[in-house]
Amino acid sequence: MLEEIEFGRLGKLNLSVQEPEELESHGTLQGYDKTFDRINTRTERPLEIIDRAWYNQTTSDDPIIAQLAQKDAAQVFATDAILAVLMCTTRSVNSWDIILERRGNQLFLDKRDSGPFDYVTVHENASDPPADSDDPNNVNSASSLSLEATYITRNFSSQAIDPKSKSFTPNPNPFYSEDEPSPVASCLYRYRKFDLSIGEEDKLDLVVRTEVDAYQGKKSSLVTVKALNEFDPRASGGGKALDWRKYLDTQKGAIVASEMKNNSAKLARWAVQSVLAGAETMKMG
Repeated sequence: MLEEIEFGRLGKLNLSVQEPEELESHGTLQGYDKTFDRINTRTERPLEIIDRAWYNQTTSDDPIIAQLAQKDAAQVFATDAILAVLMCTTRSVNSWDIILERRGNQLFLDKRDSGPFDYVTVHENASDPPADSDDPNNVNSASSLSLEATYITRNFSSQAIDPKSKSFTPNPNPFYSEDEPSPVASCLYRYRKFDLSIGEEDKLDLVVRTEVDAYQGKKSSLVTVKALNEFDPRASGGGKALDWRKYLDTQKGAIVASEMKNNSAKLARWAVQSVLAGAETMKMG
């Protein structure tokens, strides 16, 4: 242990930066299906299994970042998921770590494969969060809920795409291969450069790979799509949540407030990722 930093100190940190510079955009983006905005418990739509290719490559495995690093586009490189966890550290409860690798005068922030960055947490901030279990049939264990939440979020973001919308492809998806059996999911990778310099002598640029899931209206109106998932509120770790089917139509505010309390870290990360990507709207289902 080199140094410990108290959360109180982190909460006081602040740095104003200018609007980022967009370096490149890759991937295919489709339109958001607005009919999802009008769904309620009486007009529900079952979650569909959408056969789409998803990618969650770390910073050092990104070929576009490798090209930008070779051009000396910045001194620090990361992904929006990694930065969001760093920026929301004070809300974190579960453990995580980041791999820092220095190459010359450049620094790369990476995640570990199949680590915390690859899965969505559930009720991480509840007063009595779900506990892990050695029983593989325990559907309400922390790991089982996390796998389920990740699965739901990925499929919901694809289900909320309007199949009749036009596709927008500025550049090919850098991770997609023609050998891939599944079509690629709607996703636009925006490589954005933030100037973090605090003086002319200390130049510090940060390149971030950000992601958006869809567009609505004009193609310039970008959207991120996320999903919250309910589990048995009577189970351990339920966080005294309301029964969604019973109260979702009449007490949406109370349900959202409960989710914000029990999933503070997750929601904050989603919001930060949307801001980093320059998305105007975040849709939650």
